[in-house]
Amino acid sequence: MQPKKIVILTDSSANIPERIQNELGIQVIPLWLIWDGKSMRDGIDIQPQAFYQRLKNSKTLPTSSQPSAQEFKHLFQKIGKDADAILAVLVSSKISGTIASATAAATELPELNIRIVDTLTCAMGLGLIVMEAARAVADKKSMDEVVALTGKMKQDVYTLFVVDTLDYLFKGGRISGGKHLLGTALNIKPILHFHDGQIKPLTQARSKKKALAQLLDIVEERLGGNQMHEAMVMDVDACEEADQVVELMRSRFNPLRLGRAGVSPVVGTHVGPGTVGISFYPVHE
Repeated sequence: MQPKKIVILTDSSANIPERIQNELGIQVIPLWLIWDGKSMRDGIDIQPQAFYQRLKNSKTLPTSSQPSAQEFKHLFQKIGKDADAILAVLVSSKISGTIASATAAATELPELNIRIVDTLTCAMGLGLIVMEAARAVADKKSMDEVVALTGKMKQDVYTLFVVDTLDYLFKGGRISGGKHLLGTALNIKPILHFHDGQIKPLTQARSKKKALAQLLDIVEERLGGNQMHEAMVMDVDACEEADQVVELMRSRFNPLRLGRAGVSPVVGTHVGPGTVGISFYPVHE
């Protein structure tokens, strides 16, 4: 009997490099950015580089919105013409309504075999889970096996960011005015992480160099003595620093897989240009 064809679907907040999307057959639904009254599909109507250049000079911040249930329904129907099953692996429900839209759409399509996974993460934390799910599909794993794998990876994947400036967190309402003024005066560089489905402060350093060094120390701590299986280094218009982090990661941790990615405008609008992040997970025996 022929194995069932499973298609992996994710959203644009993962920002998986296009080459990898194509290699692994990953489908992507874009989130929306609303800026000065204009709606744009994330990564389609505006590309990250153009977005961040505009962000640096803009007096206003964009807002973001999830795809509608109707958009999901249309895409599910399109994929379902050639697939036996669809696994939607999506951004955390605690920071986006994307899961709710996907669930509402799936409810209207009982004839399709659709499963939805809330990863409780975002950016390449989400991307790593999606890529591993797609590899499992390529290895002919069943839907139940792939869903179980995503559940395990939700516990294993870490995502950490060093933020270059507190301005965007302040403008986006993520920190108070007092913390913003104090942080700016002291040149504090916050280190953030995904915890319980949300972006939360972890610690801070007095300079970008110290923050990146501390970031790698935190990575080592969270590896817990295990080898690093896969890691992706991300940046928001901070290519040189991110490339340096890649080399440090390679020499210090020797991961089985190590790559580079950008950050989706939907995510980057909250952390701002100059941000450097790492998503990774360890090898477990």
